Amino acid sequence: MRRTDRLFDIIQILRDGKLHRAQDIADRLEVSVRTIYRDMDTLVASGVPVEGERGVGYMVREQITLPPLNLTPAELEALNLGMAIVAEAADPALKAAAESLANKVDAVLPTQVVAEADAWKFAVYPFADAARGLAHMAPLRSAIKSRQKLHLSYRRIDGVLTDRTIRPLHMEYWGRVWTLTAWCELRDAFRVFRIDLIEIVSPLPELFTDEPGKRLSDYDPYT
Repeated sequence: MRRTDRLFDIIQILRDGKLHRAQDIADRLEVSVRTIYRDMDTLVASGVPVEGERGVGYMVREQITLPPLNLTPAELEALNLGMAIVAEAADPALKAAAESLANKVDAVLPTQVVAEADAWKFAVYPFADAARGLAHMAPLRSAIKSRQKLHLSYRRIDGVLTDRTIRPLHMEYWGRVWTLTAWCELRDAFRVFRIDLIEIVSPLPELFTDEPGKRLSDYDPYT
């Protein structure tokens, strides 16, 4: 597992607001406690509001606001796409400016930027990942709104390419990385997909309706 993927998993664990021992996190992710300590230091340095200490445990509780500026999800997409494009430019001054701006945005970004989401941010993903993920935002948004099933070609973090038929339900922002919560018909269960790992999005000629057990309100990220 890449370190950035492990950091993402740690955020998923901490987002419930409870105290988690480093040993428990290490056992769950199959790494050493020393590795978890280093990862926590990285998350703190990236601006994630992690509280705790070695030997006691860690939790995420503090909420960060961004007064007086409020961004819509679409505006946030546009901002991140612009930074992603500039950061890939050959001009070193522009690249440095984009990275500096990203750090400033990350430092004050609201932790809840999409309705019904409790998404914590972190600034460890490269800009190229953000640009790749944002390319799928429009069809995903449209499918969520129209309740249209999708076919995904999705590359798992281990590099394996899979085909999924899903019911897209909700998108969350995690600081330069977006995720899609969906009902996966292949697994017959809820799944959270990293949008930057989606290779192809194909709308299907089939709509879906709310069914008990398959609705966003039925999804429990802590189970």
